[in-house]
Amino acid sequence: MKNIITSLIWFFLLSIPSAFVYSQSTADSLLNFIKQNKERASLYLKKNDTITATLNENKLMPLASTVKIIVAIEFAKQAAHNTFNKNEKIPLNELNKYYIPNTDGGAHPRWINYEKTLGNIINGSVKLIDVARGMIIFSSNANTEYLMDLLGIDKIQNNIQLLGLKKHTPIYPLVSSLFLYQNPRKINEDKIIRVIKRLSNEDYAKSALLIHNQLKNDSNYKKKFRPQDLTLKMQKEWSDRLPASTTKEYVQLCSTLNNRKYFDSSTYQVLAEVLESLMEVPANKVWLAHAGMKGGSTMFVLTKALYATLKNGTKIEMAYFFNDLTGEENMRLQMWMNNFEIRVLTDEKFRKQMVF
Repeated sequence: MKNIITSLIWFFLLSIPSAFVYSQSTADSLLNFIKQNKERASLYLKKNDTITATLNENKLMPLASTVKIIVAIEFAKQAAHNTFNKNEKIPLNELNKYYIPNTDGGAHPRWINYEKTLGNIINGSVKLIDVARGMIIFSSNANTEYLMDLLGIDKIQNNIQLLGLKKHTPIYPLVSSLFLYQNPRKINEDKIIRVIKRLSNEDYAKSALLIHNQLKNDSNYKKKFRPQDLTLKMQKEWSDRLPASTTKEYVQLCSTLNNRKYFDSSTYQVLAEVLESLMEVPANKVWLAHAGMKGGSTMFVLTKALYATLKNGTKIEMAYFFNDLTGEENMRLQMWMNNFEIRVLTDEKFRKQMVF
């Protein structure tokens, strides 16, 4: 049980971006890891609309929480056009319907504590815009699944075609899909995995959505969740079936966010509130005009998509994904990511080393 719970807390971990400080050695370490593990990595980098580095950029890979960028875009579109009031108060009890303990590394409780510290929770409710920010900054899965209901999963899904993303599997409620791997009758897990593997991406997504609706409508349903059923083998299958895309597609998406030309200004204003929290760090305002990012992980997957416009006008977009990682590799890479990203944004010589 201890090993299972330990592994569960890896789902969708994401650190909050820090200010403009970096260690050269850790940035080099991450770059060297990519070069030494090309078959498990994908990277795509653009500077001022010029492709500067590529590796397996068309390889379909699980996104983990990086897919939440698509949810954030739909939120911004609807908020900007007054489909709802982004400052509407949402009861925490509504969000808790979607919260499954031990599936998000404590992200949702940390977000609630953060909002309490800021004094943003009043009479047990929080602003809708803060729910969306919690989805991105803390990677709360409960907030994500609540927003999927509010926005409409079909409307979120439509953004894939709208934004011209040609290689992207269906989006669905991520945590709800864990219930597909429950095994109360102690059936041979290989048999369960074989049945799941036969599901098309579309049928898999539909199954997750059905479970999501049960969670929403039946307060007792989530009590049926048995973390002990999620063996490492089950978790690996679940991780591999997450919504997937490519680094090339997500750099295209980041370019849309960075260039501020595709959507109207009101939509970009909301997107900045949700996706660009690192601009709230004073040190970042010294060298960045605007920047945003989203990452995610499972025990086996680590992904990140980011964009930035520097004060000198330079525009950079990058996505880099890993899969089939060990737990130790995942931990090391997460510790190196911030330094690697700052080096990419600020060091032309380092970018020139990114030849794979």
